Amino acid sequence: MLRGKKIVLGITGSIAAYKSATLVRLLIKSGAEVQVLMTPCAKEFITPLTMSTLSNKPVLSEFFNERTGNWNSHVDLGLWADLFVIAPASANTMGKMATGICDNLLLTTYLSMRCPVMIAPAMDMDMFEHPATRKNISILQSYGNIIVEPTLGELASGLSGKGRMEEPEIIINKIEQFFDSQQTNSKKKILITAGPTNEPIDPVRFISNHSSGKMGFALAEELANMNFEVFLVSGPVGLPTPSRNITRIDITTANEMYEKAVELFPSCVAAILCAAVADYTPKNVSDKKIKRDNNSLFIELIPNKDIAMELGKIKTKEQRLVGFALETEQETNNAKLKLQKKNLDFIVLNSLNDKGAGFKYDTNKIKIIDADGSVTDFELKTKRLVAKDIINKLTAIL
Repeated sequence: MLRGKKIVLGITGSIAAYKSATLVRLLIKSGAEVQVLMTPCAKEFITPLTMSTLSNKPVLSEFFNERTGNWNSHVDLGLWADLFVIAPASANTMGKMATGICDNLLLTTYLSMRCPVMIAPAMDMDMFEHPATRKNISILQSYGNIIVEPTLGELASGLSGKGRMEEPEIIINKIEQFFDSQQTNSKKKILITAGPTNEPIDPVRFISNHSSGKMGFALAEELANMNFEVFLVSGPVGLPTPSRNITRIDITTANEMYEKAVELFPSCVAAILCAAVADYTPKNVSDKKIKRDNNSLFIELIPNKDIAMELGKIKTKEQRLVGFALETEQETNNAKLKLQKKNLDFIVLNSLNDKGAGFKYDTNKIKIIDADGSVTDFELKTKRLVAKDIINKLTAIL
């Protein structure tokens, strides 16, 4: 049952739009609250009056409602929904989704969605098999969207082949399975470390690094959107907590992060160690501000406790441990050594030699290295999309 679930149903210009009426009826019958979005072309195939009657809500299609004077906010819809289902999804709409074009309310809502997106393509078989369509579907999958494969059968063109939108009853089953998996996820806890640590020299000064925390917070948000319970242990950053499913623990020093990570990890199914933890800390910390004079100042540094090493030692067979490596030379070799030495399941490699990757950027370019040494390269993406790649990898091995 889908009682209490909030679902946005997007309908695009396709003869399969007639199936959307049945889909809305089944969603309402299952207890869901449904908001229908239609592209202008979709209204040529099925009327907004039909969809409004079945959903018990006015259908949204335009940015501005001239009758009421209200602005239809795609941002509000993106925050409201638990799932965005686009059924049918035409080749045209999927092409625009894949490239970020947003020339109607449905597409701008897609780009604003915080929740998962499920897409049910519908088109003629030649359109579906065209390399451009296959590439667009692959891109949409790489963004973390769920694709409901079309079926074989008689098409509107009179031909017979693959391209029929899946039947509403099957789509409902897939939606229920999705929420069932979310319920399962809600019982699972995952630890994320993020940001820098500050190692004090005196009450005023400290040793730190340029980490912004953006990558770790993107990972935490993505996991929270999948209904995992997330422990986010963060160093000093100026970022807001991105979700109510996140328990945030703010720390300052590497030792504080070590203690919290060791405390929380035993109750978690996995940990992703994304923080840029200081390797060294001053041996002696002055209780007063060190005054400047003309002499050189020597600060003796001692090693901090190794969080990844310790969690690798206490990790059980059921737990998964993911590390990060930021390198400037011999990147892959150094990351592989860290992977083996610290008993990680896989490691995410950043190189400061890659433009747009590393500290402070909103983008990142990574390699994922498996325990067997195999390497998967990813292109430069926003950190939100990089987080999806990492989480897809983690959930596949959980």
